[in-house]
Amino acid sequence: MKLALGTVQFGLDYGVANAEGQVAIEDAAEIIDHSRKCGIDTLDTAIGYGDSEERLGKIGIDGFRVITKLPGLSKHDVDIEKWIIGHIEGSLARLKVETINGVMLHRPTDLLGDNGKKLWDGLKKLKANGCVEKIGYSIYEPGELDLLWKDYQPDIIQAPYNILDQRLKVSGWLKLLHDLGVEVHVRSVFLQGLLLMPKERRPIKFQRWQGLWNVWDHWLESEQLDPVDVCLKSIASEPMIDYAVVGVDSKTHLKQIVKKMNNPAEIDVPVDLNTTDECLVNPALW
Repeated sequence: MKLALGTVQFGLDYGVANAEGQVAIEDAAEIIDHSRKCGIDTLDTAIGYGDSEERLGKIGIDGFRVITKLPGLSKHDVDIEKWIIGHIEGSLARLKVETINGVMLHRPTDLLGDNGKKLWDGLKKLKANGCVEKIGYSIYEPGELDLLWKDYQPDIIQAPYNILDQRLKVSGWLKLLHDLGVEVHVRSVFLQGLLLMPKERRPIKFQRWQGLWNVWDHWLESEQLDPVDVCLKSIASEPMIDYAVVGVDSKTHLKQIVKKMNNPAEIDVPVDLNTTDECLVNPALW
């Protein structure tokens, strides 16, 4: 499994544990440069990530695979093919690249609407024309795959996955995707930084899961474990995941993550840490 650099922080003030705000373009350039030097080959962005694509284009991303995402359709989007082409041409121009390695739908439930077939056919046409290599979608939970798979089989997907949220694996979808050659990217490795926060800084709204946090905090303290190390090892030890998308706010932060990812080890995770409570594992519901 490899690291993919998430760039949402390049374009937005993002993350429940983010105290620094949007990453300055000078810092973003340092992060990109170090990513290149340490062998990271994939960048994850989206049209909806503020000016992330534009900043990446200004910095220069030669040699990287680029994954971006289309926004959700609105009721005013009638000419679907024109809508897709317009967005992709915009991404190509902002990123200053000739091809995009992967395009995913940020709201895959659009495929279940009246324009679903037109939307997917438009993506397939982009792939056939050679300006996009792989098409797919970013999901919030594996139940979406149950609804989409029959009619819309992707080349690439992105899904949440971390030490608390093992739904993709427990559901059986991770193995099926792997066996069928679908490229699997996982995000929320640190649950937007929530898993890295000291218990005294954890926002009060998360106290409703105090029983879970007690298990987490006690395990880390009793075993003298570093939460960054634990979160990364829980991902790195899963061979069916192709890429872990991780966002950073500094070159120092990136160095720490790369060092830990390069030294994976098996960890004995308490079974009580696994949860399917969407109100916790889906940051969109916070």
